[in-house]
Amino acid sequence: MRLTFYGAARKVTGSMFLLELEDDYRILIDCGSTLDGSQNHREVFQYGNFPFDASLLNIVFLTHAHIDHSGQIPNLYQSGFEGQVLCTSPTMELSELLLHDAANLNSRIVKNIEKSHKKSKKWKSIETQGLYLRKQVDEAVQNFVPIAFGNRFKFKDDGYVTFYPAGHLLGAAHIVIEVLENGVFKKIGFSGDIGRKNFPLLVDPVTIPEVDYLVMESTYGNRNHSDAGEPEQVLKDIIQEACVDITGRLIVPSFSVGRTQCLLYTLNRLYQNYDIKPIKVFTDSPLARVSTKVYEKFRKQLNKDARDFYEETDSIFDFENLHYLETDIESKAASTHTESCIIISSSGMIKGGRVEYHVEKNIENPYATILMVGYATEDSVGGRLLSGDLKDLQIRNKKFAVNAAIKKIDVFSGHGDLNDLISFAENQDKTKLKKLFLVHGDMDAMINFKEILETKGYENVEMPNQNQSFEL
Repeated sequence: MRLTFYGAARKVTGSMFLLELEDDYRILIDCGSTLDGSQNHREVFQYGNFPFDASLLNIVFLTHAHIDHSGQIPNLYQSGFEGQVLCTSPTMELSELLLHDAANLNSRIVKNIEKSHKKSKKWKSIETQGLYLRKQVDEAVQNFVPIAFGNRFKFKDDGYVTFYPAGHLLGAAHIVIEVLENGVFKKIGFSGDIGRKNFPLLVDPVTIPEVDYLVMESTYGNRNHSDAGEPEQVLKDIIQEACVDITGRLIVPSFSVGRTQCLLYTLNRLYQNYDIKPIKVFTDSPLARVSTKVYEKFRKQLNKDARDFYEETDSIFDFENLHYLETDIESKAASTHTESCIIISSSGMIKGGRVEYHVEKNIENPYATILMVGYATEDSVGGRLLSGDLKDLQIRNKKFAVNAAIKKIDVFSGHGDLNDLISFAENQDKTKLKKLFLVHGDMDAMINFKEILETKGYENVEMPNQNQSFEL
């Protein structure tokens, strides 16, 4: 069999791996969009031109819903794929929300192209190819099939797949594929994105069985999380400084699916367990609201602390002074709220979304704090804020003085750090593992992690290039 790396090769996003079996059965593991700023899904798949024949694929296995793992699935069907997408039930529902959100953005892009160019219909058609809309999402998600965690599912004769809890995001999975070849079962593991232990809401990533080949993410391959202490205490200290000691605004750019739910749960626990002044919390993301309902629906798949908290309080995410903002008018009004408040808004990188407006209105305010709680690409506003001390910042062609306080915490990062990655790898017997492929990381992280693994006796560690194939 042959494994080809069509995405997340020596970069963080765009996960896409093709496994071709001896009998020509073809499995695609993840089908994600590239989000690194150097190129977007329109450029990569502008003509529906995948680097393989989509019509020859038999099946897709999806590790989790994040758009850098799922974002190209509608285009896959438009390019001729007719099979099913296997994933967990929460991943199926969250993927539908995220793909519809991407389709809404695509719709706005299409309208702008049509308005700004007086070109032929053929030229407009070329410029808008690869921008799937809601209809294409609806057609794709009809083919999603939910698979329970731990169920050894037979997807073909002598072919099995098992999904194991990965933490990281509700429904996220490690995937182990077993295929009979030459009378022997070969086992290939895909880590997906590895979660961290004792993370708010989510279960710890589980240990997968020993495999012959392992494809493993390496996002934090050169660093550990810097923040110590419980998330509640870390957040409490920031709120005290930003909103209690002064009448200030705390702006938290946050991804709508996953990160926002962790923040709301932590704030709920904070108000329940600490003697802290109730402060208005505005959640400014329609996507966050509907995805929170999915988290509530699948609360039995959350960790024990979250389940126990629900039994005690009858609520995981709702608390006094929490307000969901629906309209643009409500959103703009929150940016200039006269009392102390917390505004949680997307996107997490400050790259589009309603949060850009909140940052614009508050970046010059010395009584405002902008709290970064996750990864941001270098080209995003969030990435520039994290790059160091800035005197001014350009947002949407306007220049602003940076007077607000800029803070960063990583207690809400959903990725396991270097210690977690080492622990995951060391569950595999180094004498039996034939190859370990590192993906989904920048070069510095991959090189550092590879060197550490080699010192621990893992000899066959590869860092595949884009489009590189390996015979297994």
